Amino acid sequence: MMQTRSLTGAATVIVASLLLAGCTTPQGAATQSDIEALRSEIADLRTRLDSVARTSEAAAQNASEAAARAEEAARAAKTASEKADRIYTQSLRK
Repeated sequence: MMQTRSLTGAATVIVASLLLAGCTTPQGAATQSDIEALRSEIADLRTRLDSVARTSEAAAQNASEAAARAEEAARAAKTASEKADRIYTQSLRK
């Protein structure tokens, strides 16, 4: 989560810098409408990055839950195998 937030902040700063550099008039100054367009684009970028962060966090959570279920299934399989071995061994003794 923290790494994603750092990436979001860094990407926002980089994109804002690049967009502001592109928002110059022949006189060299950005107009108010250029600045507003830049703010809008930054807000859109933040929204998209937050969405990606939420998606990746959900995927990580799902992977963690799947790993836990896999461990539980492995334990159950081991228990079943041990039980089958005991039953087989007992049947050989009779």
